Amino acid sequence: MATDSSSLRIGVVGFGHLGQYLVERINKDGPALGLTLGFVWNRNSGKLSGLVPSELILGDLSSFAERRCDVIVEVCHPQIVKEFGLQFLSQSHFMVGSPSALADPDLNQKLSQAAQKYGRTLYVPSGALWGGQDIQRLNDSGKIKALFIRMSKHPSCFRLTGDVLTDWTEGEGRRVLFRGSVAELCPLAPNNVNTMAAAAVAAGTLGFTGVQGEIVSDTALRDYHVVEVEVTGPDGFSVHTVRRNPAKLGAVTGSATYSSFWNSLLICKGHGGRVYLC
Repeated sequence: MATDSSSLRIGVVGFGHLGQYLVERINKDGPALGLTLGFVWNRNSGKLSGLVPSELILGDLSSFAERRCDVIVEVCHPQIVKEFGLQFLSQSHFMVGSPSALADPDLNQKLSQAAQKYGRTLYVPSGALWGGQDIQRLNDSGKIKALFIRMSKHPSCFRLTGDVLTDWTEGEGRRVLFRGSVAELCPLAPNNVNTMAAAAVAAGTLGFTGVQGEIVSDTALRDYHVVEVEVTGPDGFSVHTVRRNPAKLGAVTGSATYSSFWNSLLICKGHGGRVYLC
């Protein structure tokens, strides 16, 4: 861990579009905010050549502890959370950018227990989820009754397992791909439903099996993703929000989510052995 309490060393795991954005922001704005880059890892290390200083490239993720980082940020794939999440928490705070991995109840429990055991914080960024803190407060008060999320995107923006969307054609319009619990959705679309996973963390009493979600393919959505959230409380209370997140064709992540991740990272300074939505 860093000896200077005002400076946090950040390890970035994954160098896709979001990972590249975070590395750039840390290098550009981090020093003034007390953040420094500890390492960058990518499954294909060749992608880092010429873009990341050689001394910051981590060739073997298993040796991450040698870099003595305060926060490790995963922005690549749920499998990394499964394989390294417990190890990360034994050494640092952990910001899990693929919270769909937490749909596995055994892994979810083990990571929560590890956070408590080591006094670290498992951070779950809100990403494209609007009103996540409000959902969490309603949940913590014991008043949340139901939560439903619909995510609609152009079919080129989905990364689904199986052959659910292999037959799409331009101009076909709107097609509901799946509706059910977020626990069922996460394995189907692990890279697309992290917003839903964050909602399931916020609404902890409902959890991944209680929070309901729907993913919709819509060829009309060429410029943005749409995230609709409906929260139900007691005595007829409800809130319905609609967020349009600008996104290019084929983009898994909307552009507004990048700055959301950055703002979440700025919060990751330790909240005492717990799971924290940021």
